[in-house]
Amino acid sequence: MDDLEVLKKKKLEQLKKQYMNRGKTMEKMWPDTPIHLLDADMDETMKKYPIVVIDCWAPWCGPCRMIGPIIEELAKEMKGKIVFGKLNVDENPLTSMKYNIMSIPTLLAFKNGALVDRVVGAMPKEMLIQKLKPLL
Repeated sequence: MDDLEVLKKKKLEQLKKQYMNRGKTMEKMWPDTPIHLLDADMDETMKKYPIVVIDCWAPWCGPCRMIGPIIEELAKEMKGKIVFGKLNVDENPLTSMKYNIMSIPTLLAFKNGALVDRVVGAMPKEMLIQKLKPLL
């Protein structure tokens, strides 16, 4: 075998290995905690991940503080399937207006960049999981 054939074989093995590990690599790149979003990075986040759930909240909101730990847990449990984000509505009025956020907490569910569901108000973790299952 000449040098070119050896190089081709090595490269082919490397590509096979990358192909076989692509799912594992992709999952490692997904966050296991909610992303803190701003008006400016909403579009980029929607392009980067196929399924995104955004918790629209404010620090003074009691129900928002109740659902916050649930969002943290779900971000860990659903890593590689759903990316969770947190958007402070007081600091990000453009997104709040764009999606007509009138009450908080509001969860916005996006699939491939399109808004597919909205949940207004706090709810138990089990109910939230049931609402998110159709996204998967």
